[in-house]
Amino acid sequence: MRSIWPDLEPLLDQVQRPARYIGGEEGARPAAHGPEKVAWLLCYPDSYEVGLPNQGLQILYEILNERSDATAERAYAPWGDLEALMRQRGLPLFSVDTHLAAGEFDILAFNLSSELVYTNVLNLIDLAGAAVRAADRYDGDLLVGAGGHCAFNPEPLADFVDFFVLGDGEEAVGEITETVAARRAGGRRAVLEGLTRLEGVYVPEAFEVTVGGTATPRWPGVAETVEKRTIAALGDWPYPKRQLVPLTEVVHDRLNVEVFRGCTRGCRFCQAGMITRPVRERPADQVRTMVSEGLRRTGYDEVALTSLSTADFSGIEDLVAEVVGPADDGAGCPAVSVSLPSLRVDAFTVGLAAELQRARRTGLTFAPEAGSWRLRQVINKLISSEDLEAAVESAFSQGWRRVKLYFLVGLPTETDEDVLGIAALARRCVEVGRRHVRGASVTVSVGGFVPKPQTPFQWFGQNTVEELRRKIALLTDDLRADRSVKVRWHDPEATLVEGLASRGDRRLGAVIEEVWRRGGTFQEWSEHLDYPLWLEAMERCGLSVEDYAYRHRRSDEALPWDHLSAGLHKDFLWQDFQDALAGAGLEDCRWTPCYDCGACTGYGIEHVVASALPPAGGSQGTGQSLLPSSAPVPVRLRGTGPLAGAA
Repeated sequence: MRSIWPDLEPLLDQVQRPARYIGGEEGARPAAHGPEKVAWLLCYPDSYEVGLPNQGLQILYEILNERSDATAERAYAPWGDLEALMRQRGLPLFSVDTHLAAGEFDILAFNLSSELVYTNVLNLIDLAGAAVRAADRYDGDLLVGAGGHCAFNPEPLADFVDFFVLGDGEEAVGEITETVAARRAGGRRAVLEGLTRLEGVYVPEAFEVTVGGTATPRWPGVAETVEKRTIAALGDWPYPKRQLVPLTEVVHDRLNVEVFRGCTRGCRFCQAGMITRPVRERPADQVRTMVSEGLRRTGYDEVALTSLSTADFSGIEDLVAEVVGPADDGAGCPAVSVSLPSLRVDAFTVGLAAELQRARRTGLTFAPEAGSWRLRQVINKLISSEDLEAAVESAFSQGWRRVKLYFLVGLPTETDEDVLGIAALARRCVEVGRRHVRGASVTVSVGGFVPKPQTPFQWFGQNTVEELRRKIALLTDDLRADRSVKVRWHDPEATLVEGLASRGDRRLGAVIEEVWRRGGTFQEWSEHLDYPLWLEAMERCGLSVEDYAYRHRRSDEALPWDHLSAGLHKDFLWQDFQDALAGAGLEDCRWTPCYDCGACTGYGIEHVVASALPPAGGSQGTGQSLLPSSAPVPVRLRGTGPLAGAA
């Protein structure tokens, strides 16, 4: 097996950040290749700094290397300076672990966390020495796979990727390994046919897709609908056990421990919350063990407890208190700093704020998402202005000076009044802060809304680039004189490109290829995004931006991902979309009768975590009401499960 290190090493003094490419991180697994093993090259299609902290890739890396029939190494997208030198000298994509050429592996597998990396995926397939289009590959060539949230509409990449994994990958990668090992002697077609038999694995070649988007199996024995893969017990998979510690600066450079997976809050814009249902909590004792052992092994003094809504974890205050520990343990060691990403306003308490402030403060971000209560009912973010003020006061009263608020513009039914409501909320939060600290400030971060597949808003036409710009200008003009409020926003042009890929069909693959062939890589980086290139590629391919991004979809329209299931009934999503337009909210289904969304079907239970009724006064463990008493919300209760009538 050929390592390209002798050819690569002389190039590293000519590029930025050579430590990106040398490997050898604490926690890296020794590669053990052999003819009896299936070799995986797990690739994150972005730079090392962005890709290394990715937990999904690290989890699969460990699981595969623990198997006797597999080995796994890692690769990341080389930055443009090194890529140019590699292409000049004929060097292929390589693993950072042993610097083996990508062609030495059986499977090149991508983690798809953003649609804007799609051109990078094509670039890396090409750099690996494989044919970019799957139809041009032959027996013995690399198998190209992909997973991650974007896999729930894989059609824009269907011409380039051999198979996709929908949902959780922990069990699926083992079954894929066994299938490849058993069938590879029979050639590529035999392997792909075997993969179609696995739950959660989608092979695009096995389906015939019409221009209208309807997909039907064209191979015998292939199911009409591919169901996502779900691991029922998160506690059975305590990974990563040995988180990688980078040798150079990366984003989110800290210990990361996933405390639960899934979300039942039902935010209608949130694809992650829909596709990862049901909620599965990790046992608290396991979380404590993963934190303590991880901190000891890595040397980090900061830990992020990750999930889609970490403050909803059972007993979160006690857990944070244990993790932080005493401010001084008697040996001069500082308290551990704890980050809680994805903090929900209505689950953040003074007690939690007090525990977090005992260590170095890492910043607090709350996501009201919309500027008015009316619009928050539409998107089912059922928190009132009073909820937000209470959370912000909890933070400022415990010594924080800065709070970040995240909002979306371009949401369904949004008006200018809703946009200006963002400014009003920000000003009110500053006023609350000034009661407790001097120099209180708020940063408002604004993103453009992109309708996502497998959500109630998958039928909604997103705002135009011009309309998003107008709304951002409306907000920034209103806040221009407020020095205590800073406004940052996501580029509306990037929002459009994301929207094109998010709900695109197979025809969009030609657009992605056109952009890539004309030099459009690292499109997720603002300095590299080439918006005119995308518009030109759409026109060259005879496709309409209006048709793909801006128009509303009909209820009877075939969607490109209809043959792929995230576990949610399509009629549930459509009804939830109608409820949104009517301004009707849905309470968290952990505390209500079942809505029959479909996520728990097959588990024999209505809820995977928590009990039928909330603690007195509201949501789990917070003592706060899920719904604001001052603004009653029309709640539609659907379902006839065993909990019906309990609330």
